[in-house]
Amino acid sequence: MSNRILVVEDEKKVASFIKRGLEEEEFQVDVAYDGEEGLYMGETNPYDLILMDIMLPKMDGLSVVKELRKRDVHTPVLCLTAKDAVEDIVSGLDAGSDDYLTKPFAFAELLARVRSLLRRGQKDRGAEIRFADLRLDPVGHKVWRGDKEIELTAKEYALMEYFMRNPNQILTRTMIAEHVWDYTFDSFTNIIDVYVNYLRKKVDRDYDKKLIHTVRGVGYVLKED
Repeated sequence: MSNRILVVEDEKKVASFIKRGLEEEEFQVDVAYDGEEGLYMGETNPYDLILMDIMLPKMDGLSVVKELRKRDVHTPVLCLTAKDAVEDIVSGLDAGSDDYLTKPFAFAELLARVRSLLRRGQKDRGAEIRFADLRLDPVGHKVWRGDKEIELTAKEYALMEYFMRNPNQILTRTMIAEHVWDYTFDSFTNIIDVYVNYLRKKVDRDYDKKLIHTVRGVGYVLKED
């Protein structure tokens, strides 16, 4: 069966262009033209991926993503927007989106992002992961240190899961970008540093034993000292 994708885009020409291109690649595509319709369709239908414009009538795209996550809809979301400032990208990722593509974009790049997110979503996420006194539940998207649950944003969780699936291994910024964000451009590496710092504050700040370590000039590693 082909993958089913929801496109939430109020510009009908853009929506038609995306829909036609994806259908030529044999995807099944539905379109919603405002945020409220996108929220309804995203919650009630079993999509493999959602392409979400940010500037939408009735309900903006980030609010739609946040609401979907609140309702335990974990369908991967690729945000599409003309905004490209770092703070806008961080806002989109914090809202629960999985990747971010700025307009105008080449359809080939959109298609590459789509396929990457679909591959990631289809992987067997397996059972609970443990490292030191950390526990991660891939199904419920929850993390604990000892008996304390750690409240993480969607992107912090994705970064934590990548660390826990690769303990004691130095992860370069490029590796993190490719596996967690799908960004391969150097201009995005500051976002990685920002998120690692967010994660450190939640995972390590209140504990004597630090688990997330910087490898100067290279990247980061999850390890016990």
